[in-house]
Formats: sequence, C-alpha cells, structure tokens
Amino acid sequence: MLYAILAEDAPGTLGLRRENRPAHLQRLEALQAEGRLLLAGPHPAIDSPDPGEAGFSGSLIVAEFPSLEAARAWAEADPYHKAGVYARVIVKPFLQVFPR
Repeated sequence: MLYAILAEDAPGTLGLRRENRPAHLQRLEALQAEGRLLLAGPHPAIDSPDPGEAGFSGSLIVAEFPSLEAARAWAEADPYHKAGVYARVIVKPFLQVFPR
C-alpha cells in the first residue's frame, strides 16, 4: 500500500537540511530503485522553485511500504528526522486516484 510521509521542518534548520541532504537522497534513491517511490520533494518556504536562504517548510514523500508500521519506521530512520530537521512527521495511508 502507498503511504504519505508529511514532514514539517523545525525553524532554523536549513543548514542541517543541507548537511544531511546526500544521505536523505540516498535513501530515496534506494526506494526508487526498488520501484516503491511515487514522488518526493520539499516544500519551499516561499513561492519560488529556488527559495535560497528562505529554505523549506517541510517535505512530502509518497511511497509503497508493506504496512503503516514499516512506513513509520522508515520515516523515523530518515537522516533529516534523526538530525532534527523535522519538527513533526505524519505518516498515513494514501490511495492514489489520479493519475491512473
């Protein structure tokens, strides 16, 4: 089943985000190689594809996991979460309707 991982960045963590980005992307690349990643990306803190020093307000990942518990465990092990970039992470089931 698909699960949405919605994460909110803690204030002032752009430096931590940049520091931990390679390890974060590596985990996403592994999900993609396994054919389990539907989409992933950050939420810019301002209305711009390049927010610069304004940074990001969080991230969204939609991926396939065997269970809600597995999705939560994956999210908790994320380098951004472990480094304190994320102030809050919500994991919930997701049903894709579009595109078909």
